[in-house]
Amino acid sequence: MDTVVIGGGAAGCYAAVFSARKGESVILIEPNGRIGKKLAITGKGRCNLTNNCDLQTLIKNTVRNPSFLYSAFARFGTADCMAFAQEIGVPLKTERGGRVFPVSDRAWDVVNALERELKRLNVKFVWERALEIMTENGAVSAVRTNKQLIPADKVILATGGLSYKATGSTGDGYKMAEKLGHSVARLKPSLIPLETKEDCSSAAGLTVKNATLTLTDNETGKKLFSQLGKMTFESYGIGGPLTLSASSYIEEVTAGRYTVSLDLKPALDMKKLDLRLQREISENGKLPLEQLMRKLLPQSLIKIVLRQAKADPLKKAAELSSKERKSVAAALKDLRFEITAFRPMNEAIVTDGGVSTDEINSADMQSKIVKDLHFAGEIIDVCALTGGFNLQIAYSTAKAAALGKNKN
Repeated sequence: MDTVVIGGGAAGCYAAVFSARKGESVILIEPNGRIGKKLAITGKGRCNLTNNCDLQTLIKNTVRNPSFLYSAFARFGTADCMAFAQEIGVPLKTERGGRVFPVSDRAWDVVNALERELKRLNVKFVWERALEIMTENGAVSAVRTNKQLIPADKVILATGGLSYKATGSTGDGYKMAEKLGHSVARLKPSLIPLETKEDCSSAAGLTVKNATLTLTDNETGKKLFSQLGKMTFESYGIGGPLTLSASSYIEEVTAGRYTVSLDLKPALDMKKLDLRLQREISENGKLPLEQLMRKLLPQSLIKIVLRQAKADPLKKAAELSSKERKSVAAALKDLRFEITAFRPMNEAIVTDGGVSTDEINSADMQSKIVKDLHFAGEIIDVCALTGGFNLQIAYSTAKAAALGKNKN
C-alpha cells in the first residue's frame, strides 16, 4: 500500500512513522523544506511533549469533543507517547502539572529524532505544497501538489490549523476537506491572549504568579473556567497560562458577554483581607493610599486596582472610610475585566474548530464520506488546554489514522 501523509507537523510525522512501521510505502508531503517547524517552537522552544497523566485527565483537559477522542487516547496514551519518544532517542522529564519535556530542554532534539526515525523507515519526503486530494469511485486515488500528481492508496490529512502561519499553517487542509464534501466547524483561535475594555498598559509585562482567574459568561451567568496559577498583563489586556486556558471556553466575543475576574489574594478571604488592610492603615496611616498599596501589590498594578475601587490614590490611608477600605479589598479579590476580543489568530497556540467529528470514524480517523481518507491532529474539530494535551491529541489521532481499526 502507498500511503501519502500531507503535513510534516507532529501529527503528520507520527502518522508517517506508524504507517511505515506497518511496512507501507510512505510519502510525506511538506512545503516548508523541513519537518516539525511548529513542534520546534512549542513550550517556548522546550517542547511540552505530552502530560504524564491518566486517560480520565486527558479527557478532562480536552475542551472540544472529548468523547470523540476516547478510543484514540485509550490506544495510544501518554505513557505510550513517552515510551515512543525515549525509544527514538529522546530522554524525558516530568515537571509541574505533569508537563513532560526533553531532558535537554531543546524542542529541536524531538524534531531531529523524528527525522532520523522517518529516514530509517525510508519515508520519502516531498517538499511541495499539496493542493488537492483526487478520488475515484468514492475513494482516494492521488494527491495533486504544485508540481506533480502522486498516486495514493491511502491519504492521511494532517495539515494543522491556522495559527502560526510562518510554520506552514495556512488552512489548506480545510479547503481540501471541504472540496471532498466535508464540513468544517467554525474556526476560531484558542489558547490565546485576550483584549480587554479596561486599560492594562500601566501593568504591561507584569506576571502575577499566584492568582485565581475566573471566566464568566454573562449571558448565562455560568462560570466557564476558574483556576489558580500564573497570568500576565499586556498593553492590550491579559495573557499568560491562565488566560490562554480560559480563552478555550470563549465562543464568539460580543460586547459585555464575557468577564474575567482576578482574585489577587487567593490565600485570604474577604474578612482576613480587610483585617490586613486595617492593620496596614493603623501602622502607615500617614501614607497616601497609593504608597500604602505597595505593601500589598506590585507598583504597576496599583493604578488598575484603585481605579476599579474608585479610590483616590493620593488620599491619606487613615482618612479612608470603612466603605472605601472595603471597596479596595473587593477590588483585590474581584478585579474585573470585560473581554472585547481575541488577539489575532496568528498568536493562537491552536485552532478551535475543524473537520466535523460527525464525519470521521473515531476508531481509525477515517472519513465517513471518502474511503481511505484519514485525518490526524489539529485539522479535526478537537482542542484541549495547555500542558501537552494538544500534542497528545496529535499523536493519538495519528496512530489511529495510521493503524486503522482494532490494531495495536
